[in-house]
Amino acid sequence: MEKIKFMSEELGEEAEFFVLEQTKINGNSYILVTDSEEGDAQCMILRDMSPAESADSVYEIVDDDDELGVISKVFEELLEDVDILRG
Repeated sequence: MEKIKFMSEELGEEAEFFVLEQTKINGNSYILVTDSEEGDAQCMILRDMSPAESADSVYEIVDDDDELGVISKVFEELLEDVDILRG
């Protein structure tokens, strides 16, 4: 499983996540990340907000309920053994 590091501009600190899956829908790139490789872990869906020509990716947490519902279902289909609970 790929491990990536994020720098939070708001908090000024680095966080590490594991990438479970990635997909592209309607021209937007999304990744499903988790904070742990084992057991029931918390996950987030992130949307790539960087321009196509950018060497670095800038991700934003998907928090729109409609968008989150659609993207969650896509990731659940891609990862047959994963259930994404929204809460």
